[in-house]
Amino acid sequence: MPHDALQDWFHSNQVALAAEIDEVRTLLLRHAGLPVESEPAAPQPHIFSTLDLATERLHLSTFERRIVVMCAAVELEAGFAALCARAHGDAARAHPTFGLALAAFDGAHWSALTPAHPLRRFGLIDVERGVPLTTATLRIDEVFLHHLAGVGQLDGRLASVLAPLSRPKQLVPSQQQIAAQVSAILRLAGPGHAPHRVQLVGHDVHAKREIASEAFGQLNHFTYGVTTASLLARPDELEVWARIWEREALLRSAGLYIDAHDLAEPLGVELLARCLDHCATPAIIAARLPMKLGGRLTQVFEVPRPTRQEQRQLWLSALEVTAGEAPAQDEDQVSRVNAQFDFDAVTIVATVQRARAEPEGSLDERLWRTARGMHHNELSEIAQRLEDRPGWKDLILAPDQERTLRDIVAYARNRSTVHDAWGMAERHERGLGLGVLFYGPSGTGKTLAAEVIGGEMDLDVYRVDLSQLVSKYIGETEKNLRRIFDAAEGGGTILLFDECDAIFGKRGEVEHGQDRYANLEVSYLLQRMEAYRGIAILTTNMRSAIDAAFMRRLRFVVSFPHPDVKQRVDIWHRALGPRVPLGEIDFGRLARLTVTGASIRNIAMHAAFLAAEGKRSVTMADLRRAALAECAKLERMPSDVEIGGWA
Repeated sequence: MPHDALQDWFHSNQVALAAEIDEVRTLLLRHAGLPVESEPAAPQPHIFSTLDLATERLHLSTFERRIVVMCAAVELEAGFAALCARAHGDAARAHPTFGLALAAFDGAHWSALTPAHPLRRFGLIDVERGVPLTTATLRIDEVFLHHLAGVGQLDGRLASVLAPLSRPKQLVPSQQQIAAQVSAILRLAGPGHAPHRVQLVGHDVHAKREIASEAFGQLNHFTYGVTTASLLARPDELEVWARIWEREALLRSAGLYIDAHDLAEPLGVELLARCLDHCATPAIIAARLPMKLGGRLTQVFEVPRPTRQEQRQLWLSALEVTAGEAPAQDEDQVSRVNAQFDFDAVTIVATVQRARAEPEGSLDERLWRTARGMHHNELSEIAQRLEDRPGWKDLILAPDQERTLRDIVAYARNRSTVHDAWGMAERHERGLGLGVLFYGPSGTGKTLAAEVIGGEMDLDVYRVDLSQLVSKYIGETEKNLRRIFDAAEGGGTILLFDECDAIFGKRGEVEHGQDRYANLEVSYLLQRMEAYRGIAILTTNMRSAIDAAFMRRLRFVVSFPHPDVKQRVDIWHRALGPRVPLGEIDFGRLARLTVTGASIRNIAMHAAFLAAEGKRSVTMADLRRAALAECAKLERMPSDVEIGGWA
């Protein structure tokens, strides 16, 4: 509203309130038998005053409205308290009372001061305690008084926990559609109907907040946000808080957005349901998963991240590139990051801003590097980041196995082309994740292969021990898995799940309740893997422990057998690197020992320390001693054929 128009409205509102006070003054004078001034009343301005607004939205009767005006007049006009005393016929009672209102105002009703009616329900009037109701002093709430005067601010008890949320300038189409649906549901609630509650669930926290603001904005409502941590900090004050909010929401045309992502169950959910039961205004609750909020029905909307096409447009917009007119270089760098990373709108903007602020490298390099780092801190708390960056030359495998690993890289690199440009994902939006199984004995290079893929793709690899996530308590395994995927979601991270046979055992027929819950755990993990934008690699020592139904849902399956003699020769050469001083080493004899690559590296490391202690080169005797120690660790005794002639 322009400044001049605002000043005009403010003046007219004051004139309107003064006219209301004059009317109540006349009624009190008549009740007291005092002469009424005969001056003509000033013309009422043609506006909808703040008192009119409060009367309509808080459903005040004419009698209740006059009580409000009488109490406001005592605060606004110096001589009004004396008029109350004269109307009471008692100089000591220079204040409004309910008894005076009952006697002086038409349409009086006793229910006006009951807790269920507006004056008490919304805290408009404070009633003196410890004295009879008819003689108790009535005093108007200060915040409400300021509202009537046209200079109202949010109640301090709310302002300490609430934050105004601005309406988004623009939502992507899929989220705009959800906002319109939410707004339509909220619009259905009218006078005499229970307020609607809407739950927005999913992982895109920022989108849920913007959808809520847009939905309320479509109803011409302001939006205020609160976290459950702030809201539930004082459980004994919930009812009072809810009543105050209800009043402010009605007077301000406001909606409440509750951020419940960190809500502790089940007590927190119970407290939140109790708070909502005390508040008869619409609310939108955002959480990762749907909640049962008491007995009241809530509408639940799943809020996914923007689609890949929408994310592409967001990248182009953040880079200030117009779709369809972008240079090939810009299109390529957008396609690359968009294919690998599943970001929400705010993360895309933040990534571009940080990339532009970095001093080194091309924008393409900085963009990729920044995108990689957006989720490091959260995921590092619950998984192990593998720091090594080996290359293909460090991986000694049969040609077929290496070819399959390169196919995995090609699949990951070209998803944008195949899924989007060629349209092969249009009818198969789900199940596009890249799930891979590595199987074979321990030490055969499964983790190394994952690190090579990470190095080739320039992505981080995080190792997760699945055996540590499996819980005997129902539902806990899913919670542990959810935490991993939620932290990795969008980051393009390669997740390496070790010991997957701990959860993917033979599923067969369900014979016990525990078997049924084990199947649910498997189904949940498969679902998250299929929706995951990054690469999920599962490792196991025993392929036979994985049933066929699971195998069909994987993109690639790679075998890691024991290395053959030729491969063991190559591994020994790599393990005893070019800077290690060597005596006369017979690599052909070393390769006779049938152990894995990991054991070969352990033996080479052990032998190097023995040689360093003796201040000499590594000898076959050092390697024999180290090999015996490694085999003892594996609880096996090498044959004479394997280590004969080593010393």
